[in-house]
Amino acid sequence: MLADLKDRLPRASGATFCFLKSTVIGVALLSASNTAKAQHTPLPTIDLYAGMHRIVAELAVKPDERAQGLMGRKSLEKQRGMLFIFDRSGKQCFWMRNTFVPLSIAFLRDDGSIVNIEDMQPQSDTDHCSDEPVRLALEVNQGWFAKRNIGPEMTIRGIPTLR
Repeated sequence: MLADLKDRLPRASGATFCFLKSTVIGVALLSASNTAKAQHTPLPTIDLYAGMHRIVAELAVKPDERAQGLMGRKSLEKQRGMLFIFDRSGKQCFWMRNTFVPLSIAFLRDDGSIVNIEDMQPQSDTDHCSDEPVRLALEVNQGWFAKRNIGPEMTIRGIPTLR
């Protein structure tokens, strides 16, 4: 590609060609980087249930998986979500930087009972935190819980046993 470009620009000086070459390489690298960021590595999934409603939740267990979360995604299928599992209980807080899908998050006790649910707006740095120390958080499309009348103290079934 670069040799072809050089043949098309016979009057360009060496410095101009070097500039063009570095620009083409830079654009190619930037494009590859943006493509990699836009794609996500599939995580293992688990079937969870809120009443009779099924959620296929990706499991974000490792620190890098939790940090990435649903960032960069342009959509989330209706019955899909992400279950975040932390190493220890604590006040867990989430924000939506670089997240394009409006989400609801349920903070869960180890037994799957819901502590609180928060609605989160895309591309916002506003913190949404658990009302008590938890190890689990479940993100789904915004309004999913409300549409199904699922709220605090109800239980999400299928939560993996925590060590």
